[in-house]
Amino acid sequence: MGNARGNSWSRSHVNLTTDDTEFWNFSWHEIGTIDLPTMIDYILDQTGVPSLYYAGHSQGTTVFYVLTSTYPEYNNKIAVQTSLAPIAYMNHMTSPLLKIISYWTDTIEALASMLGINEFLPNTDFIKFIIGDDLCKEDTVTMSLCTNCIFAICGFSRAEMNETLLPLLTKYSPAGASTKQVIHYGQEVKSGYFRQYDYGILENMKYYGQMTPPSYDLSQITAPTYLIYSKNDWLSAQTDVEKLCSHMSNGCAGKIILTDFQFNHLDYTYGIDAPALVYNKVISLFARH
Repeated sequence: MGNARGNSWSRSHVNLTTDDTEFWNFSWHEIGTIDLPTMIDYILDQTGVPSLYYAGHSQGTTVFYVLTSTYPEYNNKIAVQTSLAPIAYMNHMTSPLLKIISYWTDTIEALASMLGINEFLPNTDFIKFIIGDDLCKEDTVTMSLCTNCIFAICGFSRAEMNETLLPLLTKYSPAGASTKQVIHYGQEVKSGYFRQYDYGILENMKYYGQMTPPSYDLSQITAPTYLIYSKNDWLSAQTDVEKLCSHMSNGCAGKIILTDFQFNHLDYTYGIDAPALVYNKVISLFARH
């Protein structure tokens, strides 16, 4: 199980510290083109097997699409990939928080740069104390406020919410990310494209040799990929998933929509019925290959 760069378990660097702005100069593009292939190569080298099984959720799917479209040779290193709540195109996502972020993307980027806000939602002791020990504690009057905040981002799914487990989960999540990661997603919502980071016209000419960032060529993805999604996911919309599949050409081995229409974006990892509805499907798909 890999950790995304910048979270609570991946904050070390040979030369930089988390206080350095340069440490946070990455989005999910760098995770997909640098970190993920390093993880894959390490696993294959240590195990001696020619390919591996990949299960990704949310950003874990995004970085897979980035890797296999940018470096197609990595398709041969993937026996099968299962995308849980796939995130690439985001035209139709309905999360109010991300809609606000996408609308104010340019302003947020400028303010974050000016104020030196390089990390988004760090997992500080203060946050853990307030959220984990107080706001989200079971049988408190604020528990409903805590759950409703989650639902407002990911979709309402009270039947799948394990409120007993919630205080423990909020001690470790959010785990921190670069501000650039969040801005990059905001750009995707605003533009309607699945493409590299938009630095603005002048910087784009410097980085890419063109005024707009290049789109990821999803037709390069040939590893058998199954897209597992749900109608109540406010971040991974059904229409966007279907568009993703159509652009993946031969790589899209199948689309699986969950029978529980209340399943939201986080239920894939924390939902009460996730083992029966999702994990058993993943194991079955892996077994076919």
